[in-house]
Amino acid sequence: MPNLRHMRVRELLKRELNEIFRREFPVELGLVSVSEVGVSNDLHSATVFVSSIGDEPAQRKAFRAVRKAAGKIQAQLGQAVELRYTPRLKFTLDQARSRGDRVLHILDELEKESPLGQADDEGPTEND
Repeated sequence: MPNLRHMRVRELLKRELNEIFRREFPVELGLVSVSEVGVSNDLHSATVFVSSIGDEPAQRKAFRAVRKAAGKIQAQLGQAVELRYTPRLKFTLDQARSRGDRVLHILDELEKESPLGQADDEGPTEND
């Protein structure tokens, strides 16, 4: 279980990175945001989960822009936060939403195909 310091650092990094993304990335890339930040035990490194709105090619384009600007983002973060060490950032494309959408689609398909998913007009009968 993460301690209070880890939780605070994660939230600080998430907030500052979202602000940097808002300033640095053009509207043409769509909304690029940080969905989650994970920090190492020693707070020297952080995994940043990046998400964006749009279809898969648009998301990949936005993620490439983030990776290309990683050094600049790292430098701006170092200026924005007051930590003993600015964590080394590793950016990862967050695909949780697309995986969730895919699971919901599969569940909908299964419900349509299942005989249990269809309404049964005959209710339970009692034998006297």
